[in-house]
Amino acid sequence: MIYAKITGWGKCIPPAKITNDELSQIVDTNDEWISSRTGIKERRVSHASTADLATVASKHALACAGLTGEDIDLVLLATCTPSTMVANTASLVQKNIGATGAAACDTNAACSGFLYALQNATAQIRAGMIKRAVVVAAERMTWYVNWAKRDSAVLFGDGAGAVVLEASEEPCGLLGTKTGCDSGDRDILHIANYGTDMNKYQPTGPSDLLFEGREIFKRAVKGMSEACDDVLAQANLRLSDIDVLVPHQANLRIIQAIQQRLDIQDDKVMVNIDKYGNTSAATIAIALCEAVENGLIKPNSNIMSAAFGAGLTWAASYIKWGDRVTPIELSDAKLEPCTQTGLELIAPAVKACQ
Repeated sequence: MIYAKITGWGKCIPPAKITNDELSQIVDTNDEWISSRTGIKERRVSHASTADLATVASKHALACAGLTGEDIDLVLLATCTPSTMVANTASLVQKNIGATGAAACDTNAACSGFLYALQNATAQIRAGMIKRAVVVAAERMTWYVNWAKRDSAVLFGDGAGAVVLEASEEPCGLLGTKTGCDSGDRDILHIANYGTDMNKYQPTGPSDLLFEGREIFKRAVKGMSEACDDVLAQANLRLSDIDVLVPHQANLRIIQAIQQRLDIQDDKVMVNIDKYGNTSAATIAIALCEAVENGLIKPNSNIMSAAFGAGLTWAASYIKWGDRVTPIELSDAKLEPCTQTGLELIAPAVKACQ
């Protein structure tokens, strides 16, 4: 039997950040209000494009796996903030990493995007269609933020994470998964004034980001918990078999509720929302990389991951890690230098929202 082993991992974190105290200069809020409700202390703002973020993360993942772009058969980019719609942004990432001839495709399941893409690439490897893939999640969520809306303005950040998958006879990688979409309630989380439904002959103005926090919280906890239960049953695992929980980083309260439902100890849960906020599809990819870097993920770890996003999409995955937790090689890939602070980067958008 063929499996899709994770052999490389890498991330790209933009250097500019905005702390809660800095955000309070432009939004009617404060550190206590944000921290107590979300667990977020700061978020990153990218001066570079989504394609650039994805490229750097992918190059780090390739080096970690000891591969080059020429070894890759598929570049799959999870994003809801593509650099371009036509051509797809994955094709630029494919070009940038030198994956000549590889298939390239964007996928959008919002915050669930990385797990959706991981399922897609794993299925192609296990079916024998391809041998190696780069699955990368990259977002510039601050581009969508309406800085006049406090409830959503405090939540989002930018970043990217990537993994390399390779065909292997070793039973590891994504071994159990459940994805779905509760589309009947999709209106509680969406951006209404973007896409081909908008009137392109009229100015769009700031993003009309609709966000019903309480309803999202209830559905997120229920959807992710039930998906995790389904995956545990698929894989014939008990809760005690899970070594690490890597949840979507949307809200610390949601993470804690999932943790409680799954009865997982604090030292088994990967949390970095305090540093980055919600980077949508990129949150799990970044968190997975940091869990390895921090020693939370060890050789042969059993990893449970879950996400919930606009649509309303949801996903849960059981990942069996391999025996390697150190990179084969290191990459010197990095973004172009940033000469502005986080507040300076968003200043034009803030002015437009006033």
